Amino acid sequence: MPPDEYLTIARPIELETKVLSSRFLSLALPIQGRADVDECLAARRKKLHDATHHCYAYRLGIDGNDYRANDDGEPNGSAGKPILAAIEKFGLTNVLVVVTRYFGGKKLGVGGLVRAYNGAAESLLVSSERITKLVLAPIHAAFPHAFVGQVMHVIEGVGAKINDTRYDEEVHLEIHVRRTLAEMLKEKLVSATSGNVRLRG
Repeated sequence: MPPDEYLTIARPIELETKVLSSRFLSLALPIQGRADVDECLAARRKKLHDATHHCYAYRLGIDGNDYRANDDGEPNGSAGKPILAAIEKFGLTNVLVVVTRYFGGKKLGVGGLVRAYNGAAESLLVSSERITKLVLAPIHAAFPHAFVGQVMHVIEGVGAKINDTRYDEEVHLEIHVRRTLAEMLKEKLVSATSGNVRLRG
């Protein structure tokens, strides 16, 4: 994918699967940071307080290099890593997957647990709506009122969006543009205003 795009899920999704007599309640949701992870896990543990395990994995960042897998008491490597493998299989980032297990009395063995947790996560993500999101760069521009038309034309031409507008002696815009187009937008703004623009960001 381009360096300012990433694949994630559109909204939270839940699914229940069963392996032998154990129930696996899976939850996936889009996240923006580790604080979201902590908040979701706390809510999940409170809601499903009688469950045996709350195993999870997440990936964060456009390159997906910020990740973690947690077995929550299951044998080492039998839960968190298989969940993370499912996330990676679909090329997703900014995603948290929690698989909650209710033990049904029959041990699955390490291999069985790996298959169960990976299968629960994959089944969940197969059912999710996956979307491409852009990484946007904020640019603050200040320029004389006489250049409003030219500036608006440039902004529309590169597909940028105006997030905030303020007027005083000058026009002040907060512009959001996809990261790979930020430098080009700045150059075009300078050209369109004959250098009569101040830029930050």
